[in-house]
Amino acid sequence: MKILTTVKKVVDVELTIRVESGAIVEEGLQYVMNAWDENAVEASVQLKENNGAETTLVSIGGGDDNTQIIRRGYAMGIDNGIQVDDPQLAGADSFVLARVLQKVYETGSYDLVVTGKQAQDTDNGQTGIILAENLGIPCVSNVVAIDVIDDKLIKVTRLGDGGKEIVELKLPALVTVSDSINEPRLPQMRGLMMAKKKKIEVMDLAALGTSFAEVGGSGNRSEILEFSRSQAREAGKKFEGDAAQITAQVVDLLMNEAKVL
Repeated sequence: MKILTTVKKVVDVELTIRVESGAIVEEGLQYVMNAWDENAVEASVQLKENNGAETTLVSIGGGDDNTQIIRRGYAMGIDNGIQVDDPQLAGADSFVLARVLQKVYETGSYDLVVTGKQAQDTDNGQTGIILAENLGIPCVSNVVAIDVIDDKLIKVTRLGDGGKEIVELKLPALVTVSDSINEPRLPQMRGLMMAKKKKIEVMDLAALGTSFAEVGGSGNRSEILEFSRSQAREAGKKFEGDAAQITAQVVDLLMNEAKVL
């Protein structure tokens, strides 16, 4: 089995993010692997360890941040790494990124694509599903378990609205994983040192046999116009005293101030 795992570079949300004039202030920002994509990497590595799969990681974007993210994937146990580095893709939306990933998929004979459920910067949750539609392969989202039945069939468990659902998928297929699927491993020092020596295949659109126009780059379906900080929540109200009096006060506030009753 050959597995393609997609990862995205995102701003480290543990840091204070400043917004000025509708834009994020880049000074002092650090970038990390998207949290849900770490779960995807861990799921792929476990499939490798338990079923002898060959794993490849792909990340779109240039610079040292993306390189380090791929090397972190190596340290976690990924076999191969691809970095799609093309300045024309700056600002690309989910639709365009899915078209680029489609070209990456078509360069290899992959049986399974594993992506994170969503990205922690945009929370769109669209790229993996659009990619599956472009490829014409079955897709299951919000997956919390993957079991290999044989080289042509897998069984996945997903979190649905009414509880867990079990689905059998014919390969090739794509799954987007929830953060409930596993606890990503922390790379060991030996793995981090070995990852520094591993080769990363760097490709631009031309190397993928495509162009900016072909992947729809001139026609993004969505565009971020500006960023703004969330409004601070007002301080909560604390009630003390007799239970009957407190209940009456709360009901009155819900009806006349919050207007939710």
